[in-house]
Order: sequence, then structure tokens, then C-alpha cells
Amino acid sequence: MNQQEITDAVVLLAGAGSRLSTARGPLPKPLVPVHGRPLIAYVLHALATVGVRTIHAVVGANADDVVRGAMECLPDGLRLNRIDNPHWQMQNGVSVLCAASAIDRPFFLTMGDHLFEARILHRLLDIAAREHLSLAVDRKIDGVFDLDDATKVRTEGRAITAIGKDLSEFDAIDTGVFLCSPLVFTYFERAKVQGDCSLSSGVELMAREHKADAIDIGGAWWQDVDTPAMLARAEQQLPDSLRVIPDAPLIGG
Repeated sequence: MNQQEITDAVVLLAGAGSRLSTARGPLPKPLVPVHGRPLIAYVLHALATVGVRTIHAVVGANADDVVRGAMECLPDGLRLNRIDNPHWQMQNGVSVLCAASAIDRPFFLTMGDHLFEARILHRLLDIAAREHLSLAVDRKIDGVFDLDDATKVRTEGRAITAIGKDLSEFDAIDTGVFLCSPLVFTYFERAKVQGDCSLSSGVELMAREHKADAIDIGGAWWQDVDTPAMLARAEQQLPDSLRVIPDAPLIGG
């Protein structure tokens, strides 16, 4: 494996997605259609295009349905490793820790409800340090939809100095796309409070020890899909380059 290759990705799919309702009924959030195709299909397709070969899918709520739906749109050459999170009601840092025994090399970490262009992954591949946690951040703050709900990031140069939804001073937004060293598992374990931890708390602990970097996505597009309004925004702005996914079933088609 050369330095540029990242063959593993952890995708967090454990949440219930209660804020995103759909006229199709109680679909798990990763299977909600965006332009007729399951949301998760876009995530899997982006990861496949940069050479990922194994998806470590951390599931919890509606686990069987989510796995079945993901398998139906798994690109050729991609393998899905199911990882069950029995404590999926806890914060998303716990889901990250569920993958600790499965990975011993640098890996991508993405959310199952974030849409993004593959060039964000390429940006991480080109710039990110393999021994750190590197977070793809958006500095186009005026263009971020529902800024109140976004996770804010404060930086000094490339170093992350603070992260959280309630930051009053920030200069970037967390896109939910990471390139991680396996070292993150040690830090997330340390960040646990009463057995629970968030992604942000783990990142902040790494930042304090100068092991968390921010990588600017430049003009690339992304969108969190957590509410009906965010879904509508994603459908309105989805780039043409993301609308062709040959491996994914067309829902209702």
C-alpha cells in the first residue's frame, strides 16, 4: 500500500434519524431518497471512487434494514463489514469506538447522513497527515445552511483549537468527513464521560495535544441531511456530478 492509499472507511449509521420525517413512512435515514436514490448510496459511491475497499458500517437503530439497504447499493469491489453498536442511543463517539478492533491503519470516517463530493476525500488524501486526525472543514461560512445546527470549528493555521455547536468564535464548519489514524481510538476512549462521548469531545482532546488538523475543502460541496429542510436543500443543490450513481437502485423506478 503506498502512502496515498486509504482502503478502509468507517461510516456511522447507528442513529435513529428522528428529526428527518418522510412522506414514504418510517424509512431509516440512510435509506431516505435523494433524487430517487438512497442517501447512503452517495456516500458509498464517493468512497469507492477514491480506492476504499472495505466499509465498516456501524449500525444501531433499524440495523437490519440499514445493512440490507446499503448492500443493495454497494459499488462493485466494495466489501461491507457490519459492526453493531448496542449503545446506539449514546453519542456518536461511541459508534466510532465500536470500530476500534476492526482497523489498524489510517481510515476515512464519514457520517451516513452527509452528502459530499469525492474531491473532499481527494483533498484529504493529498494533504492530511496520516498520524493525526484530519477534519475536512468548510470556510465558506455564509453558504452553510442552518448555521445554528452546524458544528463550528476554530483554527490557528491548520491546527484545530476548538470544536462544538455552541462556539461563539469560529472560522470554519465541520463537514463530517475525516481522515484518521488508529490513534483516534485511544483519544476517544479517554474522552468518555460515564461511558459516553461525542465526536467533538474526542476531536477536542486530540486538538489539545496538537494531533487534530483542519483541511479546507475549498469550493467543494457538501450537505448534512438531518431535517426535512436540509433534505430539500440537498435535492435543490446536489451537483450534477453526484446525480449519476450506476450501482444504486432507483427508488420507485
